Amino acid sequence: MASQRYDTVIIGAGVIGLATAFRVAQRGLTVAIADPEPGSGASRAAAGMLAPVSEAWYGEEELLGFGLTARERYPSFAAELTELTGVPTGYTQAGTLQVAYDSDDLAMLERVHELHLKLGLQARRVTAREARSIEPMLAPTVRGGVHVPADGSVDPRLLTRALLLAVARCGVAVHRQHVREVTLTAGGADGVALADGTRLAAASVVLATGWQAGEIAGVPPAALPPVRPVKGQILRLHSEQPILTGAVRGIVRGSSVYLVPRASGELVVGATQEELGADTRVTAGGVWELLRDARELVPGLTELELAEVTAGLRPGTPDNAPVLGPSALPGLVLATEHFRSGILLAPVTADLIAEFLDTKRLPRAAARFSPARFSAEPLAAEPLAAEPLAAAEPAAGEAPA
Repeated sequence: MASQRYDTVIIGAGVIGLATAFRVAQRGLTVAIADPEPGSGASRAAAGMLAPVSEAWYGEEELLGFGLTARERYPSFAAELTELTGVPTGYTQAGTLQVAYDSDDLAMLERVHELHLKLGLQARRVTAREARSIEPMLAPTVRGGVHVPADGSVDPRLLTRALLLAVARCGVAVHRQHVREVTLTAGGADGVALADGTRLAAASVVLATGWQAGEIAGVPPAALPPVRPVKGQILRLHSEQPILTGAVRGIVRGSSVYLVPRASGELVVGATQEELGADTRVTAGGVWELLRDARELVPGLTELELAEVTAGLRPGTPDNAPVLGPSALPGLVLATEHFRSGILLAPVTADLIAEFLDTKRLPRAAARFSPARFSAEPLAAEPLAAEPLAAAEPAAGEAPA
C-alpha cells in the first residue's frame, strides 16, 4: 500500500476544512486534505450570511462573541484570497434588515432587540416606513424591524472556489477520495487510509466533515463529537438586477425566512430547519413554505426565475455550538459541527486550529468550544497569551458591555 507523509491531514474540504488547510500551510506545515467532492455539501448549499447580531439569541452569548470576531476578520480574509487567486468571494457589508410580518412577529423581534440593547450591539429599531426606505421592495404590510448595518454576506460557492485555488498555491495536496478510516498506533491517530488503499501518514489528523463527523471509521466512539444532521432546503431565484440591497431576515407568523441578494441578480431564499436525519430530498412542502413566507415580505419575488432548489445537511451539536480542538484521542483534532454558522466562522476557526497545530497550545478563544465539554473527564487546554475573545461589540457612542 502506497504511503505519503504530512504534518497534517484534514478530512473534509468544505469551507472549514479548506480555510484550515490554507492557514496551516501558511505556517510552513505540510498539509493534505481528503474529500471526494471538495466544496460540496453544506458549504455549497449555504446562503453565506455573515450575521452574528441578527442571529443572536439568549443563552448563546459566547457563540455571538465568536461570530463577531469572525465577522471582523472577513474583510481582510476575503481580500487576501482575492489578491492571491484573482477570484472574487462575493463579500459585501450591506447590512441585515430584520422585519416582522404581524404584531406577534414584531413582539418576538422586539424581544431579540432587547438582547441587542443589553449587550450593546450595533442594531437600530426601525419603523415600518423606515424599513421600506431601506428596502423599497418590502411589502406595505411589514410592521417594523431592526437594522444591523455591520452585518454582511459572502457567496459560499465563490469562496470555496477561491479557497481551492489558494490551498493549491500554498502546496496543499488535495486527494479527491473518501477516507476509509483513521489509522491508529499505540499513541493515537497517525494518519488516514483512503478508499484506494493509499495511506496518508500525519502527526495530526483534523476532522472537518460536518454532520458525518460522528461516523468516521477507526476512531473510538468516545473521541467523536455528538452530532446530528439538520436538513435545510434553500431556493435560488434569479433576475437581471438585484431586488434587494442587503440581506432581509423575516419572521412570518412565527416562522423565520431570509433573503440574501447577490450582485449577479441571484436571490437566495432559505432555509427550512428539519430534524429528519440524513434526508436530502427536496420537497414540495419545503419549497412552498419558503416561497409563501418570502412573498409576504417581498411580493415582487414571485416574478423571478426559480433557478435552483437544494437541500443540505447542517451539523448540529446539543448546544448548537462548534467543536474545536484536540479530541480524547491523541493526534485527532476536531474542527467541526458549526451548525448554521460554518461560513461565518471559517476564518476564526482556521486561525485557531492552525495555531494549535503549530504550537500545540489551544487559544483561549477556543476553550468554550472544546470537545471536552461533552466529556466526563475534560481535557486541559493550555491558554495562549492572547487577548480573550470579545463577548460583544459596543453600540455607537457606548462603552463596551
